[in-house]
Amino acid sequence: MTALHLRGVVLPDGAHRDLWVRDGRISLDPVPGAETVFDGGFVLPGLVDAHCHIGIGPEGPVELDEAVAQAELDRDAGTLLVRDCGSPVDTRPLQEREDLPRIIRAGRHIARPKRYIPYLADQLDHEEQLPAAVAEQAAYGDGWIKLVGDWIDRSVGDLAPLWSDEVLTEAIATAHRMGARVTAHVFGEDALPGLIAAGIDCIEHGTGLTDDTIELMARHGTALVPTLINIENFPSFAAAATKYPTYAAHMTDLYERADRTVAKAIEAGIPVYAGTDAGGGIAHGVLAEEVIALHRVGMSTEQAIGAAAWEAREWLGWPALEHGAPADLVCYAADPRKDLTELRNPRRILLRGNVVVGPA
Repeated sequence: MTALHLRGVVLPDGAHRDLWVRDGRISLDPVPGAETVFDGGFVLPGLVDAHCHIGIGPEGPVELDEAVAQAELDRDAGTLLVRDCGSPVDTRPLQEREDLPRIIRAGRHIARPKRYIPYLADQLDHEEQLPAAVAEQAAYGDGWIKLVGDWIDRSVGDLAPLWSDEVLTEAIATAHRMGARVTAHVFGEDALPGLIAAGIDCIEHGTGLTDDTIELMARHGTALVPTLINIENFPSFAAAATKYPTYAAHMTDLYERADRTVAKAIEAGIPVYAGTDAGGGIAHGVLAEEVIALHRVGMSTEQAIGAAAWEAREWLGWPALEHGAPADLVCYAADPRKDLTELRNPRRILLRGNVVVGPA
């Protein structure tokens, strides 16, 4: 493997430094004979999409070749680490590819019958099966488990929790004993207290957060991945729900206060990370738009970038740009802290020490 050299302003510390790459890893010590592949600009650790669905398309599960194409779109936009937040497709073959982003798999969603998108989840006939299902997904995945915390209950015509507090406590404790963390899809208000009190590690979307559950999350250290660009779909969800006017009104209300809700979570010190919810209705390769949205709701530009870079990598157990770290990095011509739209235009991308985007 050819030794490489980069020079630029390295974030987050902002120092103008030289980096070398040898055997797929970053070196802060000079490597003789290294080829300079980037000189003058800004260097970031590989970006992180903390809520992504490689393997899901608009019509449901996709074949592996399409999953590869999705991963390539993410990679070429600078996303080099993905927390695949539930997929019905076995994407382990993609993990073996040196040219694709690193994937942290959460296995399949866990839901109840008729309480989630068809064909995407393991559907449990009885909630008492949840701890065993969690154990199975913990063994199958890469340290994360994805629950469906709430979904429309057609018998009541609105969002409602899927699980009792008691079974959640047992299931999340099971995951933790097995070294796995648990996250949950939650749109509404009612499922949140039980999930947070049971020790869940992360909430996805979180549009139903209230002052009380924000305070509870802050006290428990629960993370939030708000997927703001997906929340833009709430009006279409409401418009399609003509048979369920209460649900439609609820989704509209959640949408209208979503920015304020996430802003309060940020102000409360809840760890917030960038995730696009790509797959299905959201295109891959649009992480920059989520970072811009996080800035819109109250993060500084540096905080918003960190939520998709160094902070997210630390949360997921991956290093940033330090000596000996895997050489996964993204380079930009201009400072993205001054203009977040610069994140749309990576000039050079290295993955596992290999140049995957940029001039030859």
